[in-house]
Amino acid sequence: MLDERPEHSAENPLSVHAVTVAYERKPVLWDVDYDAAPGRLVAIVGPNGAGKSTLIKACLGLLPVSSGRVEFWGESFRRVRSRVGYVPQRESVDWEFPVSALDVVCMGRYRRIGWCRPVTRSHKRAAMAMLDRVGLAAYAHRQISRLSGGQQQRVFLARALAQEADLYFMDEPFAGVDAATERAIVEVLRELRSAGKTVICVHHDLQTVPEYFDDALLLNMRVVAAGPVGEVFTDANLHATYGGRLTLLAEAAEAVARLERGG
Repeated sequence: MLDERPEHSAENPLSVHAVTVAYERKPVLWDVDYDAAPGRLVAIVGPNGAGKSTLIKACLGLLPVSSGRVEFWGESFRRVRSRVGYVPQRESVDWEFPVSALDVVCMGRYRRIGWCRPVTRSHKRAAMAMLDRVGLAAYAHRQISRLSGGQQQRVFLARALAQEADLYFMDEPFAGVDAATERAIVEVLRELRSAGKTVICVHHDLQTVPEYFDDALLLNMRVVAAGPVGEVFTDANLHATYGGRLTLLAEAAEAVARLERGG
């Protein structure tokens, strides 16, 4: 049977080509094929364990893929790394590390500064501008462990902005934040879109998807549906995404076994 999926365009900031990811032979993502269009806010939604964070990490080379490939503007991640920003889950960060909010944001400038080189005043000014953009300029010299959860999330958002990237991955940026931080994040996302940037977020609040995002990628180990929210965010697609988990596991396990056999 011929693969009827469309060809991937090098104009797209992200192209995922038939990617499968497995942990110790247990499939987590199965034959994921997806393109993100330029200048869009994209929500990745799906049940717990559906592979949402895994997809982001596989795209960034933080996890190996069993098959398939990922391209950014038709290039490998290694060649365009400076154009890609990343906001990880807040729970994955050691917030006791003795650095200030400004220090963290300056880390987003390292590809421009150069490793093992001092942070110049111009880069500190750029970092301060990003802290101001997320409403935290007054907390620039406060140690990150002394910030609230919402403030910590804003610091990591500012760090990503300091990279001045063209594509941003954000892993649950709204998780556990207060209403003020949520509004600040939404405002930043819209500013990025207005500047032609693409933002791909793992998101759990289904009620806010139509309000916050342009596109949705409905994922349950494989792509259930992807495209403009108004077209794909339907009851039928949501039911298909959040149901049928056991069937998908059985089918994916069989597919990974075939890959290992070379058939």
